[in-house]
Amino acid sequence: MKPTLLVLAAGMGSRYGSLKQMDGIGPNNEAIIDYSIYDAIRAGFGKVVFVIRHSFEKEFKEVFNKDRFNGKIDVELVFQELDKLPDGFAVPEGREKPWGTNHALLMGAEVIKEPFAVINADDFYGAEAYKTIGDYLVSLADSKNRYCMVGYMLENTLSEHGSVSRGICETDSNDNLTNVVERTYIIKEGDEVLYKDENDILKPIDAKSKVSMNMFGFSPDYFDYSKDYFPKFLKENQSNLKAEFFIPLMVNELISSGKAEMKVLSSDAKWFGVTYKEDKPAVIEKLNGLIEKGVYPQKLWK
Repeated sequence: MKPTLLVLAAGMGSRYGSLKQMDGIGPNNEAIIDYSIYDAIRAGFGKVVFVIRHSFEKEFKEVFNKDRFNGKIDVELVFQELDKLPDGFAVPEGREKPWGTNHALLMGAEVIKEPFAVINADDFYGAEAYKTIGDYLVSLADSKNRYCMVGYMLENTLSEHGSVSRGICETDSNDNLTNVVERTYIIKEGDEVLYKDENDILKPIDAKSKVSMNMFGFSPDYFDYSKDYFPKFLKENQSNLKAEFFIPLMVNELISSGKAEMKVLSSDAKWFGVTYKEDKPAVIEKLNGLIEKGVYPQKLWK
């Protein structure tokens, strides 16, 4: 059974205003999401499920459809909306923000019955990462409670134009995740990588540290755990209008309770992202370098 790729794209409408105005980074105006799908197809994924909003459904269908990908992968759309809540819950007055990445993930429960990977729509993860996580998901077969994530070397995820926030992964001797320490300010200064501690003091951090870039792999039982835990999250955060049900929150709950394990997979892939507008030229340059090396064709979809 081929794994599925779940793409979290519900925030794209607010970021870009119109999908047709999405920043193109490829020679033929391909967006980052195009390269993600291309890499997933090469890695053996059989289906892509996009999590979007109804507010830009029409525009999204015009751009990202099965015809765009030449019928090489099945395409499905699911929708994340504020009012998609468990029975007995209503949207709190004044709530505007979405319910977070794990709520978005839950939207795929009805159409995903096989092991699946989760990515952000606007992050470039690299071909090696899709091959690494795809192979692991195939090995899961019908097993449960065995999840994974691709760990990136910190130095491969930094911006030259300012600080970044990263989750530093801690693992046991079997490369299973034990903890993720959120560092909200990490910056490169010369040859050194530094982070701010709880007292805003800059301290050195190992550039080879593994970090999470929200590329996770799950078996379908993860949906059941998430459905069971979401009502608890909502009850505990009734008065917090900005609280979000993040994937790492659910993962940490399962690991700490001993219900599941998450393997941290190593990859030499380099993550690209436009954290700052000044990052875009560097992303385009890096991509052009990969095209020159033959990693990607000049025209992605023919």
